[in-house]
Amino acid sequence: MFYVGIDVAKHKHEAVVTDDSGSVIIRSFHFANSCDGYKILMEKLKKITVLKSQFVFGMESTGHYWLPLYTRLMRDDYQVQVFNPIQSDALRGLYIRQNKCDSRDAFIIAEILRFGKYSATVVPQDKLMALRELCRNRAFLVDEQSDLKRKADALLDQVFPEYENLFSNNFVHASTELLLKYPTPEKILKASVKTISNIISKASNGYYGLAKAQEIKTAAKDTFGITDTCGAYSSLIVLYISQIKAINEQINELNKKIEEIFSELNSKITTISGIGTTLGATIISEIGDINRFTSADKLAAYAGIDPTVKQSGNFNGTKNHMSKRGSPYLRRAIWRACVVAVQNDPMFRAYYEKKAAEGKRYMVIIGHCTKKMMGIIYAVLRDDKEYVPCI
Repeated sequence: MFYVGIDVAKHKHEAVVTDDSGSVIIRSFHFANSCDGYKILMEKLKKITVLKSQFVFGMESTGHYWLPLYTRLMRDDYQVQVFNPIQSDALRGLYIRQNKCDSRDAFIIAEILRFGKYSATVVPQDKLMALRELCRNRAFLVDEQSDLKRKADALLDQVFPEYENLFSNNFVHASTELLLKYPTPEKILKASVKTISNIISKASNGYYGLAKAQEIKTAAKDTFGITDTCGAYSSLIVLYISQIKAINEQINELNKKIEEIFSELNSKITTISGIGTTLGATIISEIGDINRFTSADKLAAYAGIDPTVKQSGNFNGTKNHMSKRGSPYLRRAIWRACVVAVQNDPMFRAYYEKKAAEGKRYMVIIGHCTKKMMGIIYAVLRDDKEYVPCI
């Protein structure tokens, strides 16, 4: 058997080939992260043997630069192992000269393959990476949309402060459709009650009608807002509402794609209270293969929800905070799941009330709940079993 250790990088990879005895068969060489580079790799390997079954490839799951090579090797029916860099760090520490270089790293990866001391991932990495990109970009769009909503709210507060009381929020469908056509009180007053009624009735599937339209007209007439003399506020409100609407459509498209890929993974994570498809997809794509972690505490550290340690001499800090060293996307998803879980899950609710009785503040309690949530997530993913709520 021959072991191909590959240290991946953005533009070029470094590779070393060893055999069962640990002898270097092909010394360190680099090849481009491209089709031409892949051909160079294959040509070198064919000089050893043309039997694909005789090669095992290994690489670390750092960044995203490994994914094209991994995908190509899998498509060509080679054995490929992707593992956590922590595992190679452990072996790297055995060397007296602990210098960091590509050729040494490639050799260490080949040695890990030879020794078999790694936790092989059984999760389809290409799907996880695709899911991670979808979820992260969805989060970006949601944040961008929130910024636009704040800007639109600020403009409406100035020209039409009473508007926020007309709908449950300024961005329900009926409201956005109205604002796109009549963004200021002056423009609303120029429209007839019937015209406004038609717009909001169609947008709300008949929920709003003439009564709401008349309420809007009255509020516009008696507004305490400033006059949009130059039309600047009107233009900006329409601009922001248009962008908010467009982003919402993009988010819906991403939701469909996320659900499609997530369903193929058959994960039990959505059986946990507070975790639906979007949060579940975010969590498992950020975690990757659960076998990379040997305990819930290590997973918590990866997410950055483990407490910081403040200690100096005889001083031990008692007011420690989350380290926040890990994935912000994972941490945010778990936090949101906990907010829902404390309202609906009896175990989380009991835990919340226990901490509240101790005098802890809401945010502190949710922080404690995230650690408990991480333990449940770890158990569900590790055992591949559904979560059963209990007190």
